[in-house]
Amino acid sequence: MLIQRSGTPAHDVRERIAVTVTASDPLTREGAVSQLRREPEIELREEPGPGSVALLIEEGLDDDAFARLRRAVRSEGSRAVLVVGAVRESELLDLIECGVRAVVWRREATGPRLVQAVRVAARGEGELPADLLGRLISQVGTLHRGNGAAGGTTLGLAPREADVLRLVAEGLDTGEIAGKLSYSERTVKNVMHGLTTRLHLRNRAHAVAYALRQGYI
Repeated sequence: MLIQRSGTPAHDVRERIAVTVTASDPLTREGAVSQLRREPEIELREEPGPGSVALLIEEGLDDDAFARLRRAVRSEGSRAVLVVGAVRESELLDLIECGVRAVVWRREATGPRLVQAVRVAARGEGELPADLLGRLISQVGTLHRGNGAAGGTTLGLAPREADVLRLVAEGLDTGEIAGKLSYSERTVKNVMHGLTTRLHLRNRAHAVAYALRQGYI
């Protein structure tokens, strides 16, 4: 069932971002819905579907939460945005590999921040809080060194792909990466699209995690 504000022209629906909201309690869900409802570009729905954005609000991550995330991405074809209170070190890689597009800390989940995460997911991009990305890089780097790996060639990354991923891991955006490497922004986007497509990676965060495991970063 579509949750639509009165007075919204029917022909605008296709141009908006379809979003479903799931939370552990109705009060939390209603709070998120009330924030998103204010944005004319967002179309709130009760049922998810391919291409929609699934906003999931969790206090922490347990087996049920991971099951909901995987179902949203793999079974329903949605792009998942996770609002969560805490993430344990042991959950970081599982979180990325579930296909989550964006993560927002509950303490930072203001209306504008939720809308930003939804937009990122709708574009097919990825976004992690800086502290979470730093922990991810640190953890995977530790695991990699512990396994004694040393920069192999299993990924088959071209030198410029590895260069772009290193800068992504440092938190630079497309324009900043282009400036650092003297590329155009289009070239940076093409490099990212090419490697994520070839290696069946879901987003930038997944690409960084994968490259870390293989010793390229």
